[in-house]
Amino acid sequence: MTLRVLAFRYAAFAVLATAANLAVQRLVLWPGDGAPPWRFVLALVLGTGVGLVVKYVLDKRWIFDDRSTGLRAHSTRFSLYAAMGLVTTAIFWATETLFWLTWQTDLAREAGAVLGLAIGYVTKYRLDRRFVFRAGA
Repeated sequence: MTLRVLAFRYAAFAVLATAANLAVQRLVLWPGDGAPPWRFVLALVLGTGVGLVVKYVLDKRWIFDDRSTGLRAHSTRFSLYAAMGLVTTAIFWATETLFWLTWQTDLAREAGAVLGLAIGYVTKYRLDRRFVFRAGA
């Protein structure tokens, strides 16, 4: 796969996972006015979970060409994939929360989410390539 195709796929999958993440957040926060803080945290957690699963399924097959099958292979890979996402999730959550606390609008919150996810996904690709989907692993 060429670098151009890889970059296009990875960016497209990041957009899909981000859209899924934000859609779940909107559902949890709807209607958004006056939502208690616990709903914001719930929205972050559920949105992140959905985005993680969507991105894993796409990356495993279409980015890293991992054709392993079976519960053991999937659970091991997914566990490592999720672990690599802990630091990148912290980047995403911190950026989204900073934008929300600063401007307290849905547009600002989503702009922070998109920026945080973009930084996180670049970092995550490098971690996944090195530790999760190693050649011959």
